[in-house]
Amino acid sequence: MNKLKDQLFHQVVSELLMRSNSRVQVKIEACFPGKRLVGGKYHMGSHTVYLYKAEIKEQCIRLFGSLDRLDEYIAVIFAHELGHSEDKELNELAALLDSPLSDREEAEICLHLEKNAWRYARCLLSHMDPLFIDHIVGESLSGYYQRLELNTA
Repeated sequence: MNKLKDQLFHQVVSELLMRSNSRVQVKIEACFPGKRLVGGKYHMGSHTVYLYKAEIKEQCIRLFGSLDRLDEYIAVIFAHELGHSEDKELNELAALLDSPLSDREEAEICLHLEKNAWRYARCLLSHMDPLFIDHIVGESLSGYYQRLELNTA
C-alpha cells in the first residue's frame, strides 16, 4: 500500500509537469529535514521543487481526516510549488525581502508571494473541485493574514 502511495507522488508530478510545461527539477523526499510540517518548497538557486511525502500525508489527514483524496492533495501542493517556480515577480520580491523592511512590509510581501503561487495553482488545477482547493488555500494563507493583523496596529 505504501509503495502505491509513493508511486502516486511520481504519477501526479509527471502529469502536472506535462500540463504546465515547466522545466523545474523535482525531488520527492521521504520527509522534511526540520521540525515543521512543510509539504513542499521551492529553491530558487537550483530551480528545484521539493516535496515531502510524510508531511504531505500528515497534512492531508489533518485537513480531511484520511488519505482518501491524497492524489488531489499532492496535486494541489505541487501546483502551488510550481506556482512559486513560475512566478515572474519572484526574483524582485525575494530581493525586497533581503532589504531592510518593517514587519508589516515583510508580511505583505510574503502574502503576495503566496497569493501568486496559489493563483497559478488554481489555473493549473481548473479541472479540480474548487471547494477542495479553497479549503487548502484558506488553511495555507491563514497564518499570513494573522501575521498582517498582528502588524496592523
